[in-house]
Amino acid sequence: MNTSPHYKRVLIKLSGEALAGPEGFGIDPLQAENVANHIAEIADMGTQIALVIGAGNIWRGSRGIARGMDRATADYMGMLATVLNAMALMDAMERAGIITRVQSAIDMREVAEPYIRRRAIRHLEKGRVVIFGGGTGNPYFSTDTAAALRAMEIGADLLIKATKVDGVYDSDPMTNPQAVKFDRLTYIETLNRRLEVMDSTAISLCMDNHLPILVLNLWEEGILRRALGGETVGTLVCD
Repeated sequence: MNTSPHYKRVLIKLSGEALAGPEGFGIDPLQAENVANHIAEIADMGTQIALVIGAGNIWRGSRGIARGMDRATADYMGMLATVLNAMALMDAMERAGIITRVQSAIDMREVAEPYIRRRAIRHLEKGRVVIFGGGTGNPYFSTDTAAALRAMEIGADLLIKATKVDGVYDSDPMTNPQAVKFDRLTYIETLNRRLEVMDSTAISLCMDNHLPILVLNLWEEGILRRALGGETVGTLVCD
């Protein structure tokens, strides 16, 4: 029996590490299949789904910048790496029976559609999953900001930040067993506490446009279905 969706359209932000193997880098086909299976679990709910994926499993611009690399060059390399991840995830999702399209903010028509807002919305209306690659197409913006921007452009009701942690804590729960989990935060609290939900540009963009952010653990069984069904899970950042 299908659960009625609480949201008409959502954008899910994944880290590049979601595709990494045990070594923590590169693209592991098995991990791509695991992510695809999590998306497949909610594909029948009626919610329109878009995705943005980072590139930390392939390239971290901060390391290049620390060694003196030009910031714009490092950012463009990261944007190109997100397209590699998007293609790998698209392949896994298609093999899982999910019709998927990749749109890139950087023009590379041989491997991805160019990002066109109205075309993306049309894909979503037809029940296709759309993966947005190439970041915003501009340096100095993270994939968090790209996710917030694309969510706004397509009229998403919710931005889901899918991580390895079951929500937002006041300190790192991996190192501090006394860390306290928040069920709900305001945008201002998140910014003032400097909590690592998303970068400040992305949070400010969501705040200005009243787009709620839900932080959850992608790998928790059934979590996406529960979230889209309206259950209280993870940490909600909103007005």
